[in-house]
Amino acid sequence: MENKKVGYLIIGIAIVIIFIIFLFNNTMRDIVDATCSTEHGTSCPMYQSIDQQTYLSFAIAALLVIIGLVLVFSKPQERIIVKKVKEKQKPKKYDLNGLKPEEKKVFNLVKEKKAIFQADLIEQTGFGKAKMTRVIDRLEGHKLVERKRRGMTNVVVLKE
Repeated sequence: MENKKVGYLIIGIAIVIIFIIFLFNNTMRDIVDATCSTEHGTSCPMYQSIDQQTYLSFAIAALLVIIGLVLVFSKPQERIIVKKVKEKQKPKKYDLNGLKPEEKKVFNLVKEKKAIFQADLIEQTGFGKAKMTRVIDRLEGHKLVERKRRGMTNVVVLKE
């Protein structure tokens, strides 16, 4: 919730509290008038107690109003958002000279998917596990891809 809305809410609550204070004050004075005037005359000690409690209640309500006004008139904290603008990167040229056809096939699959599980490469190419390991080793040697361990399997990604 915004600070302004919270401030207005607190001010509204303070106004309701002030209204309730007036109601209680009038009711207490009526009760004291009915009971105390016959025993003490016009100087009943309960009037002083009612006044003290009323002033204390008004002070608390005034504090709530002040807090509400501070929230209403304070500026919300500004969020500084820094957006990084990615420069359009030219597609990186890869030197595939000297690669065997199976290495080119694996590299093109990795390049197409950006990242692919080694098991998926085995499935898509039909190579065995050992052959795939050797092919990826050679591609890593040419600094074209890199293998990252994920749990029990590897993910093959393009080298940046």
